[in-house]
Amino acid sequence: MLPINDNVLRETIAASEGIVLVEFSAPWCPPCRALDPILDQLAAERPDVTLVRIDSDASPDLARDYEVMSVPTLIFFVDGSPRRRLVGARGIGQLREELDQLRERVEPIG
Repeated sequence: MLPINDNVLRETIAASEGIVLVEFSAPWCPPCRALDPILDQLAAERPDVTLVRIDSDASPDLARDYEVMSVPTLIFFVDGSPRRRLVGARGIGQLREELDQLRERVEPIG
């Protein structure tokens, strides 16, 4: 993971269509390392989801700005706004359900 600043994150969120999933993690965190291949699989399955990984140790100001108190923290953004926050590792099934729920609220009916 490369360090990312707030401007780059905001630009990425604003420029991305669909859902942006931001993972705050740290290299020393075992649940974060366990979550990485799950998020990679999810990103491969869902091309409409943009995945951004942030090393909380390398970007402490960014973690503070987004009120990240523990890692891993996942924040789902839709239309540039944070819509859901999950703290702790999750399985692929639960993450798929979270994305499906967010997508249902975003897509127009009809």
